[in-house]
Amino acid sequence: MTHMPDSPESDDTWRRTVKELSTGREKLDSMANTSRMTSYQRREQLIEIGRSLFASKGFEAVSVEEIAATAKVSKPIVYEHFGGKEGLYAVVVDREMRALTGTLTSALDDPTVHPRQIVERTALALLTYIEEDAEGFQVLARDSPSTEPSGSFSSLLGDIAVRVEDILSETFKRQKLSTKGVPYYAQMLVGMTVFTGQYWADRPKVNKEQLAAYIVDLAWHGLSRLDSKPQLLFEGDKARKEARRRAKHLADSDGADQGRSNEVRTDPGQGTGEDPESRGTGSAAQTAHRPAGPGDEVLRFEQETERND
Repeated sequence: MTHMPDSPESDDTWRRTVKELSTGREKLDSMANTSRMTSYQRREQLIEIGRSLFASKGFEAVSVEEIAATAKVSKPIVYEHFGGKEGLYAVVVDREMRALTGTLTSALDDPTVHPRQIVERTALALLTYIEEDAEGFQVLARDSPSTEPSGSFSSLLGDIAVRVEDILSETFKRQKLSTKGVPYYAQMLVGMTVFTGQYWADRPKVNKEQLAAYIVDLAWHGLSRLDSKPQLLFEGDKARKEARRRAKHLADSDGADQGRSNEVRTDPGQGTGEDPESRGTGSAAQTAHRPAGPGDEVLRFEQETERND
């Protein structure tokens, strides 16, 4: 016969006991359900749990104990499938690497389309991956262990940069531009896109198509206005030497003009019969002999590129 509570205090105790027993049964049922997983299902479960934990905390902060506790299994199960968290991390990274590599290479591997379309397609492909697989991207972009496999995020970016380099080399040759800087331009484009994507992943204030448009606008207009022999106009040793050369040339020109002006003032035959149209010829000559400064060089370059466009 079941004993019924006969006081408010005992009634509360009874309700708590029933609730605890009910909660315990739910946990046991959940564990029983997971315990009936096949080996493949268990492995996939651990991979999903590992990816989520590595994405949110990073490799170093995650322990085998936490992985096992989240999966409601014992630690030996994790070791049985992956040999430890390093093995699980390697599997997670390998899957994400293959997914992202396939996405980007398919965007880059169509030589028949316009180069700008390749830039647009690649930027949008990366942003789509970041949007749809946020955890996977966080795993790749976060800190990685010192035992990270050779197929790392940095190595992936290197492979993509090589593919971009091939595309740029073909474009540069058609445009009669030097290919010496192509490897660096490729790294710039990949780095700009990836780091912008990382920033956007934490601050998605614009949609992916708008962000892709920002990236392409900067990248494409920069590429379309490249100089065959780029140089610094204001900073650096060459720029400073050129500035000193211009200053000396200007000083010499001013000195020569001043000497001619003194000769005119001391010539008695130049009294009041000076031709009005000849006034200011000294300053005009000075202006004509003054070498162009950096600002003039920038303006000239912009005008030339606009005419070429």
